[in-house]
Amino acid sequence: MIKAHLVFTKYHNSYRVDVKNLEKLSVEQIKELQDFVDNRKGIFDFTSYSFVIQKRVEFYQFVALIECTNIKARCEEYITEVKSEPRIGFGQYKGMCYSDLANSYMLWLKTNYRGYDRELVDAELKKRNL
Repeated sequence: MIKAHLVFTKYHNSYRVDVKNLEKLSVEQIKELQDFVDNRKGIFDFTSYSFVIQKRVEFYQFVALIECTNIKARCEEYITEVKSEPRIGFGQYKGMCYSDLANSYMLWLKTNYRGYDRELVDAELKKRNL
C-alpha cells in the first residue's frame, strides 16, 4: 500500500498540509486523513488536496500526531519566508498581516468576504494555493 505524502507548512496561527499524492491513495486512507482533520476541527479541501487546522504546532508535533493515529505517511516540512505584507483592515483580526491569518479564516474569507480589499484576500489565497 502506498504511503500518503504530507507536506507541512506552518503559519502564525495554524498549519496547512498538502497531500501530494491524494489521487493515488485508497478510499480507506483518504477517510483516515479526513477523520484526522475532522477530529481536530479542521477543514479538508479536496480541490487543493490540502487540509488546515487552526492550532499552533511544530513539525515534530504534527509527525507525532500522525504516528499516534497509525496513518502511514511520509511527512516533510516546507519552510516559508516572512516578509512585510499588507495588513487586514477590518474585523477581529484588524492589524494582522494577511500572511499571519489562519488558513481556516482565509477559507472563510474566500466564500464570504466581498469588501474593498478583496484583491489582497485573493492574492493571499493564491499564494497559499487555497
